[in-house]
Amino acid sequence: MRADLHIHTYFSDGLQSPEDVALCAKSNGVGLISVTDHDTVLAYPELFTHCEKTGIKAVCGIEVSAYTDGVRLHTLGYGMDVNSALFKEFLSTLVTGSLERTDDILSKLKKSGVSLSFDEVLGQRKSPYAPVHSMHISRTAVKKGYARDAFTFQRNFLSYGCDAYSGIGRPSPETAVEVITACGGFASLAHPGRIELEKQELIALVKRLVSKGLKGIEAEYSAHTSLQTAYYTQLAKEYNLSVTGGSDTHFQGGNKKIGTPVFDCGEELCEKLGLYS
Repeated sequence: MRADLHIHTYFSDGLQSPEDVALCAKSNGVGLISVTDHDTVLAYPELFTHCEKTGIKAVCGIEVSAYTDGVRLHTLGYGMDVNSALFKEFLSTLVTGSLERTDDILSKLKKSGVSLSFDEVLGQRKSPYAPVHSMHISRTAVKKGYARDAFTFQRNFLSYGCDAYSGIGRPSPETAVEVITACGGFASLAHPGRIELEKQELIALVKRLVSKGLKGIEAEYSAHTSLQTAYYTQLAKEYNLSVTGGSDTHFQGGNKKIGTPVFDCGEELCEKLGLYS
């Protein structure tokens, strides 16, 4: 089954609705999708409704933004029991952490001459229950004329090492994997080619996460080169991990397209993702 297991909606930092995602997936010949919004599962059950209408399958997903020693690591989770007390508590801590982090960022931005109000930033969210993403802050800054585009603002002000960076409320990747696993989910390391670690450090990280329950690596990724894909596929084999794949599409018309790269989700992986449970 052709699948795309890494897609975002406007419930986190994307610009597309769950309906847009389902229709685009259908148009592109994708039979299985997962919306993996950052730190939230608010796109569900709306996505399930539209997938049922379009005749494609969907598995519940999330992308947890974690940091370790200033290095950003994203953990994908699939098929969790989103109604479990543990998962609900985890989501609550992510939302609370995002609000505290936003307050810290806005305070630091003000010292740099960038004045944004908390309410202005919150107004960028699609849902009042969604965590605040750095892109919400960046879009607010663009709207007020502080930068020509959100990506430039994020890179210049909010990235690690910049004046307004804040790591408040970020879980460790170990915690993310443990919670996803404890809630009956399947945890996969997102886009390893984007992780700013040396090869041996990355291998050490994978070993640590495997001990916490990591089950997959996103070797098939839209921005990976063929050499990277081959390397991470081999790494998955060495640690008995499944290969997952996704486009990381945030909006239509960009350089990422739902269903690219072409990734076939076999029956074994579908079962591990909870598709048949």
